[in-house]
Amino acid sequence: MARSALLNVMVQAAMKAGRSLSRDFGEVQNLQVSMKGPGDYVSQADRKAEDIVFAELSKARPGYGFLMEERGVVAGDDSQHRWIVDPLDGTTNFLHGIPLFAVSIALERQGQIVAGVIYNPAMDELYTTERGGGAFLNDRRLRVAGRTKLVDAVIGCGVPHLGRGQHGNFLIELRHVMAEVSGVRRLGSASLDLAYVAAGRMDGFWEIGLSAWDIAAGLLLIREAGGFVSDMDGGQDMLDHGSVVAGNEIIQRALLKTVKKPLAPR
Repeated sequence: MARSALLNVMVQAAMKAGRSLSRDFGEVQNLQVSMKGPGDYVSQADRKAEDIVFAELSKARPGYGFLMEERGVVAGDDSQHRWIVDPLDGTTNFLHGIPLFAVSIALERQGQIVAGVIYNPAMDELYTTERGGGAFLNDRRLRVAGRTKLVDAVIGCGVPHLGRGQHGNFLIELRHVMAEVSGVRRLGSASLDLAYVAAGRMDGFWEIGLSAWDIAAGLLLIREAGGFVSDMDGGQDMLDHGSVVAGNEIIQRALLKTVKKPLAPR
């Protein structure tokens, strides 16, 4: 695939941060870990990866702003462009030696996501996308799965953990979905969940309580792979709303309807 100069910059930043994470992943038991909140850990590896991404992108495009998990909002001179970055999506997996984590970088231009990179260094899987240019895994073109019935579908989800609300609502949603689908999966990394939908590994995905850096790159990846995404209200305010429902056109619509069903009385 031919990559633009901007996408090459993003790939370089993601892979450099990924190499740093890989080294730390090999010594995961020796990492110094601090508590950022109940069930929500941040490690030296996380901060180091963010420093690498910040330095690489700032050097390449000094005027662009940032929205980052650790740094938060960093204003830039160029108000039209913003990098949206999660340097380590799947921190809990990382700290437990589970090789499902990723660096996620998206570029927002005038309020629209125009490019995205998701890199899982443990598996050396690089997902890339540009608006109008398709979606790729290690240079292989991606398409969402073609299944059209929930009964045949494997659906990914996010599970609210300790310190997150909405446990009761999630159990209602899960109860509805379990009754309709072939299987439900929880990977522990929203960016990889979305990448797996784009790659056809999972047929759909839903989650609430997300941040923009969790999903920005993955949303474009799915769209460029022929898929559909919405927030839980069926709108397109995923980044601010913090929720996402994804799949091919038919599965996405059916999944949204399923998770929004009211709980039937017993």
